[in-house]
Amino acid sequence: MLVLRNSQITIWEQILPKELQVLPEELRRIDECLDDKRFFEPYIDKSNTKIGRPSVTVETYIRMMYLKFRYQLGYETLVKEVSDSISWRKFCRISLDEEVPHSTTLIKLTKKYGAETVEELNRLLLEKARDQKLIRGRKLRIDTTVIETDIHHPTDARLLQDTIKVITQTVKKIKESGAAIRTKFQDRNRSVKKKALNISKMAKRRTGEAIKEIDKITEKIISVAEDVIEEATGVLRNAYHKLWRDGKNASRRTKQLVEKLTEQLQVAQRVIDQSKQVISGNRNIPDRIVSIYDTDARPIKNGKPKNPTEFGYKVLIQETEEGVITGYELYCGNPADDTLLSNSLEKHQELFGKAPCGIAADRGFGSKANEELCEKEGVKRISLPKKGKLSKKQKVKEKQPAFRRLQRFRAGIEARISLLKRKYGLGRSLSRGYQGTKTWVGNGIFAYNLQKIASMI
Repeated sequence: MLVLRNSQITIWEQILPKELQVLPEELRRIDECLDDKRFFEPYIDKSNTKIGRPSVTVETYIRMMYLKFRYQLGYETLVKEVSDSISWRKFCRISLDEEVPHSTTLIKLTKKYGAETVEELNRLLLEKARDQKLIRGRKLRIDTTVIETDIHHPTDARLLQDTIKVITQTVKKIKESGAAIRTKFQDRNRSVKKKALNISKMAKRRTGEAIKEIDKITEKIISVAEDVIEEATGVLRNAYHKLWRDGKNASRRTKQLVEKLTEQLQVAQRVIDQSKQVISGNRNIPDRIVSIYDTDARPIKNGKPKNPTEFGYKVLIQETEEGVITGYELYCGNPADDTLLSNSLEKHQELFGKAPCGIAADRGFGSKANEELCEKEGVKRISLPKKGKLSKKQKVKEKQPAFRRLQRFRAGIEARISLLKRKYGLGRSLSRGYQGTKTWVGNGIFAYNLQKIASMI
């Protein structure tokens, strides 16, 4: 059952010294901002408000997630810090004699509410700031960055090794649950680990012969992976048969494991297929899997000398002149920047009811179609540098004071992205999958916007 507020005051709060009842200035401002009832709206549709065991109150959950992303804490560390701090307890509306929600409860709630709820929270916060005339949306700057997933550097051999490991683990759990007990399945983790170790030794040589040897060993690992898939398919078939025999009495745990193994076998086949393509000489594979734990993540080339390829998702950030992020979007793969401007402009118009007076972005967004779109929507000053060789007319245009002022304004979003990566978790997502990463990004941006807007009130 959904509970919005915890309005009961305990005797312990009454006898506390006044000094301990006063929140730090930042938390006090944010606490006042979050008291707005509109922030409860996204959660009402996600839970039953009349029956069931009382849940963690919405006001407690929102405040704890703010602290998590504001101070870059893990779930377990967050629970410990809130438990030990009187001011944080007061901020989160948790009384001194009440237990702090368990870390696993917060994880489950975050997964339950999902990315849509966080998007709605951000929208409501921006509307609150707009209604109070804290943001006006006269100027808009846009840029993209990459949020990395929490994975090791992907190689074909390592992906195959991970595939074999997770399938073996799931098969063992299925057998322990009482299904497919007599079905043959051999644990090949040890032999694959030795082959992967040989690859890491050969990779240090960096010669043509070493690459050929690595491909030969990778072929052997592919062969092992195919054997594992064949045997695991037999286990899966017999496990399905066991579930069919048990009917309504079938174990829920076994059902979940069977579904999990089905997905793992599908991913394993994709990993084997792409590994065979690499060995045959095809290095450019569309929708290439870089992690079996996060199958939506993709390799993204960004042209940076230190780290030319990152593995994760592309994030678009748009910001107004007040330094408030008014929109974000997460993309699988690496879509061209010049295809993303229209969506950003549309979001800005939905929030403010009109196009910005000035818009600025880097060279990646520059195109004739984007300039025509901005002019059509009523943007007066457009600062989108063109790619490639410039005509004399374009050179003159890009040297105009208004164009250069907007480009100086645009440079500020680089610092904002750096801040989000360093202080609000956008450097690396610890959640898996597209939806998990989108929720992570949304929570980080909500924490930043909340802190920024609260300081402006």
